[in-house]
Amino acid sequence: MLFNSFEFIFIFLTCVLSIYYYAISKFWKKKYLKIIIIISSLIFYSWWKFTNLYIILFSVFFNFYISKILISTHKKKLTLFSGILSNIFLIGYYKYKNFFIENYNLTFNSAIEIEKFVIPLGISFFTFQGIAYLIDVYNSKIKKIDFIDFSYIVLFFPHQIAGPIVLYNKIINQLTSNNLSKVKYDNITSGIFLFFLGLFKKTVIADQFGHYATLGFDKSSTLNFVEAWHTSLSYTFQIYFDFSGYSDMALGLALLFNIKLIQNFNSPYKSLNIQEFWRRWHISLSIFIRDYLYKMLGGSRKGFLRTLINILITFLLCGLWHGASWTFVLWGALHGLALITYKIWKLLKVKIHSYISWIITFTFINFSWVIFRADNWVDAKKILKGMTGQNGILVPEYLKDLLSKFSVIDFQYGVSFFKNTEGSKFTILFIISALIITLFAKNSNELNKIKKIDMKWSIIVGFVIFYSIISINKNQPFLYFNF
Repeated sequence: MLFNSFEFIFIFLTCVLSIYYYAISKFWKKKYLKIIIIISSLIFYSWWKFTNLYIILFSVFFNFYISKILISTHKKKLTLFSGILSNIFLIGYYKYKNFFIENYNLTFNSAIEIEKFVIPLGISFFTFQGIAYLIDVYNSKIKKIDFIDFSYIVLFFPHQIAGPIVLYNKIINQLTSNNLSKVKYDNITSGIFLFFLGLFKKTVIADQFGHYATLGFDKSSTLNFVEAWHTSLSYTFQIYFDFSGYSDMALGLALLFNIKLIQNFNSPYKSLNIQEFWRRWHISLSIFIRDYLYKMLGGSRKGFLRTLINILITFLLCGLWHGASWTFVLWGALHGLALITYKIWKLLKVKIHSYISWIITFTFINFSWVIFRADNWVDAKKILKGMTGQNGILVPEYLKDLLSKFSVIDFQYGVSFFKNTEGSKFTILFIISALIITLFAKNSNELNKIKKIDMKWSIIVGFVIFYSIISINKNQPFLYFNF
């Protein structure tokens, strides 16, 4: 059941909201409101594959049980280590088992059979939340634990599958507040607006870019210069609007139940350097890897060289977290090396114009998304060769006489610019429009703060809701559901 599906919007969500607000009208206790959400979230999760329900339930019961031991035992380090190791084993078995077997077979020329199974949705997110919870209990940041509250936080369906990663201490005050059992019309209107704005980004913008990206990455054997850039930029904007849309929908859904989740996306393509990008892209993941991985490795406390090594290790693991493939590891390594370069750049106090800084940052991100999206190195190489002109550069026929003197460059004349990617002048306009939106338009967080609702604003919101609904495609899950 996808957020961008009719059964979710008009059946599941409608039923849950009806039951929830009926309970509020009858002054049910907060405990029962929480139980309604927990049961609804379990139904939501089991919709994908009922047999996977026991995995997320095991994670919840196990981590809460370990947290109870952590509070009372004197062997805290051993208990914490056991808890973290168990969580790593859970995600390792389901997400990385086949990856390690494939590489073992390749290295040692063995033939261990690979077990085929579907990776449980959201396993990366709920195991990370379990690890963060145990570490916070160990460090006495959480002193009072409650099973219903912990279950609510982990299972809460708006963030259950693809985040944001919710930390216990960041949300527990909302669960104990009386606001949880009130009808708050500001939350309802904001929630509806954010949800349908996110749906619009997903169904109208991201899925169209996804069509072009699929043609370039998966359907074409070779790409010329224009087609390769069309393909890479299409994925760059697909993943932007897909994840931005999902983040809006998650925050909007949570507000309908009087919960404010962490802002997880903040116009990352406006970034002037790679460090700023990671402070704007998947903010909850950046916080997690900073506080629960980078700092635990020593952070920047053990000298400059050790800091650079910690950065690289952190992003290698960040890449592997996104998927069990060497392309993800390479993507993480590239971002780690980019951050190391930025650190050295700052140390040298070299200054460049903000426009040049943006161009360098955006170009790097665009190239790195090619590695991220490619199924293997062959596919990545196909795109990168085209982007760097190694498959020839197409130019209009009337420029042949002018450019013929540049014999070093492989110009091609009179061939369709978009033969393999179904592009046109419209797609160029589509890409330029997407770039303008990401750089200059107000993001959803800024739009949501607009309190004055006039006729013009009402028409825009109505159009967004109507057009996003009629554009729903149930076959297009969110990209981060894969991670």
